[in-house]
Order: sequence, then structure tokens, then C-alpha cells
Amino acid sequence: MPDRLNPDEILKQIVKSSFGRHKIYLGMAPGVGKTYRMLEDALEIKKTGVDIVIGYLETQDRNLPV
Repeated sequence: MPDRLNPDEILKQIVKSSFGRHKIYLGMAPGVGKTYRMLEDALEIKKTGVDIVIGYLETQDRNLPV
């Protein structure tokens, strides 16, 4: 079993770490480059060794019959 850190050590690491940023890519229409730009930015940040988390929010159901 690996050595476990005690809660005080974990808290010290959290306080020392810098907080993340939340970046939102907005566009008024599909195909304007939001996803491309997001992935392009993520690759640049990842090259510096920072972990990247990407979320996706669909605000409309594109599968509805018209």
C-alpha cells in the first residue's frame, strides 16, 4: 500500500498551488471556431505541463425534428 499523506500535508499543498482558470468560449453560431480555438489553446497550455479539463455544454437539442 502506498504511503498516504496526512490531511495537514494535503492542505499545505492545496494552499501552495495556484488556482485554476475558467475560460468560456462563446460564439453566436455553429462553425465559428469555438472548439478549434479551445483545443488550440489547450494544446499550448498542456505543453507547459499544466493539466487541462474540458467541459461541453449543449444548450439546445439538435436532434429534434424541424
